[in-house]
Amino acid sequence: MDLQKPPPPPPRTEGCLVVAVRLPVRIVVLVLVVPVRMVWDALVVTGRFLRDTVLRPVGRALLWIGRAVFVWPFVGLWRYVLVPLGKALAWLGNVLVVVPAVWCYRYLLTPLGHALAWLARAVGAGLAWVYARVLTPVGHALLRLLKGIGAVLAAVGIGVYTAVAWLVRYLVVVPARWLYTWILAPVGRAVAWCVRGIGLALYWTARVLFVLPVLALWRWVLAPVVRFLALLAREVGEALGHAWRVAGRISLAVGRALGTLFRWIFVEPVRWVYRTVLTPVGHVVRDAVVRPVATGMRAVGRATREALASARATVRQTRADVRRMLFGEPRQPVPVDRREPTGRDTRTLGRSTTALTKD
Repeated sequence: MDLQKPPPPPPRTEGCLVVAVRLPVRIVVLVLVVPVRMVWDALVVTGRFLRDTVLRPVGRALLWIGRAVFVWPFVGLWRYVLVPLGKALAWLGNVLVVVPAVWCYRYLLTPLGHALAWLARAVGAGLAWVYARVLTPVGHALLRLLKGIGAVLAAVGIGVYTAVAWLVRYLVVVPARWLYTWILAPVGRAVAWCVRGIGLALYWTARVLFVLPVLALWRWVLAPVVRFLALLAREVGEALGHAWRVAGRISLAVGRALGTLFRWIFVEPVRWVYRTVLTPVGHVVRDAVVRPVATGMRAVGRATREALASARATVRQTRADVRRMLFGEPRQPVPVDRREPTGRDTRTLGRSTTALTKD
């Protein structure tokens, strides 16, 4: 199946009034919008700078302070106070409430419930016997009596209803039907014909006096004014969008020019000073001052650590000599003969043979 693209829509034709209105409107709107767009772009750049340099670090600091002040104390309270207290209360509730309740249910309520159930079954059996042997025959007798009384009352009611219906038909319905057919219906048709004629006359009078003048006023006066105002509003809206885009490009160009000027006036001189003056001076200071001082400090630290280690060993040896002079040599442990073989002939746990049983 050959699918073809639909033809492009024909270009919109614009009258001379649209062209005459568009150019001055766009010029005026561009002159008014350019300062506003430049101020807006400056505010956006300032806001982003403040967000990155001030608001974000302050927000992180406030977040850390909030956690330190509010979150961590509550976490510690929950973890080290409330959870152990809850476990202790649960254990007490189990010991003081659950276990006695289970014992009471098992050894008191369950036997009592079985006894009550047996008693209820016995009472139910007695009531069933009374219902079957006493109440049922009495109920059947009363039902037959009520059926007879109902049949008599139904016969009497049918006779009374027939008499009342005959009287209502010939005293109310027949005269009302005759009155509607020969009096009310003709009078209603005449009144409806009169009302229709009066309504038609009022309709044409209102149409001629009100509707046609209002329609002419709308068609020949208000509609052209509304179309012109709609055209003006559309052109103003399009001019605002076009001027906002053009002002954005102008603001971007001005911003780039100011950035380039700032870079050549401030950034490049500072970079040149850092690269050609401060960096060589820093290297000279590092090689001539910082590294020798660091090497000397490391040597001093190493000598200090060795002196402290030697002093600790001397103190430890002196303390051992003093203890030996005051209390004598420490007692050596006496070896105990356990009558166990030594070396590779020792008793093993993973084999069935030992040093005493093998050949």
